[in-house]
Amino acid sequence: MTFGLIKPLQITDYTLTSALGAGRETHWQRLRNGRSGLTPCEFFQIGDLDTWVGQVASLDDITLNERWAVYDCRNNRLAQLALEQDGFTEAVRDATGRYGATRVSLFMGTSTSGIHQTEQAYLGIDPESEPLPQWYHYSTTHNTYAVADFVRRYLGLEGLSVTVSTACSSSAKVFASAYRAIQSGLCDAAVVGGVDTLCLTTLYGFNALQLVAAEKCRPFDVDRNGISIGEAGGFALLQPEKGQTGHALLGYGESSDAYHMSSPHPQGAGARAAMAAALARAGLEPRDIDYINLHGTGTPANDMAESRAVVSLFGGQTPCSSTKGWTGHTLGAAGIVEVALGLLCIEHGFMPCTLNSEILDPTVDADVLLEHRYQRLRTVLTNSFGFGGSNCSLVLGCSA
Repeated sequence: MTFGLIKPLQITDYTLTSALGAGRETHWQRLRNGRSGLTPCEFFQIGDLDTWVGQVASLDDITLNERWAVYDCRNNRLAQLALEQDGFTEAVRDATGRYGATRVSLFMGTSTSGIHQTEQAYLGIDPESEPLPQWYHYSTTHNTYAVADFVRRYLGLEGLSVTVSTACSSSAKVFASAYRAIQSGLCDAAVVGGVDTLCLTTLYGFNALQLVAAEKCRPFDVDRNGISIGEAGGFALLQPEKGQTGHALLGYGESSDAYHMSSPHPQGAGARAAMAAALARAGLEPRDIDYINLHGTGTPANDMAESRAVVSLFGGQTPCSSTKGWTGHTLGAAGIVEVALGLLCIEHGFMPCTLNSEILDPTVDADVLLEHRYQRLRTVLTNSFGFGGSNCSLVLGCSA
């Protein structure tokens, strides 16, 4: 299958909030200093799950004001916190002033949305009264569109508004969706983002699948044994390239290997297809990629499959690493988080180590970094692979 060359799409503004803190500068400082955001799990008074998580500090202390009260849940609180960093809301207002609110679209990625609100509602059921508490509103909290509905109203956007929910590739695939919408004339600019928050369903669900590590995750380490779940929110503003220099989406690739519901194709067939498509749309060869931000969850099967896919396409010379040792696996927000981290790497000429990993699995042939490396970066490829084989790879770089 062949893919046509695409025109670069400018990433004019971006922001992220995770267990590392709020905003770009905080993330850069934590990256360069090798300070993980993972902490022992104390979420929602969990006492029987021995694991580490990437929890956003003080999120429980945030409440949405009266105007947004019907949207109040952990997921939408994190969305608001992320939106208010790095002057992002002001940048969006400038864009809506330039194009008009009806011409700026929104594409949001999430996996579980506000499911924790539903968990609390069921835990609060009074068997002698109504089935669910009166304060519970499914459509504005748990529903996968709830976060997109909240964000579009919060930003005053009136264009196309979509939620993409493809597990852990959700907020990478929003970039591809936004590109197609802009190129087809459905909008002139787009806000893309992703938000996923901790909940009992993912913590106990991944634990039931025997995928949760008892210690901080160690991607590609010889003794890796699972993921550390995190939560995060991030956003980017995309506009057509018009001669300006700056960050840009150079290419995207999507695939669905459909090998297994929760395991990747063992040779990384779908992952390779997504990376190859992203390169083709960017008009680049494998040698043109300076650094790869790996999906790198820390599970034996996922890391091995991704390593095989990378080596089959790039050989064993392209530097790569996983950043999930800092943030944890933020599931539906992983795509936007790692795009933001990739842009920080380009800005600072920096390739982070694979934090927490000490001895590389000898069967991993990819050039996985165990120490920081500094050099000029022109292009970064970032991978996000979801359950069911829903894969997405993005090429980031400069528009001119």
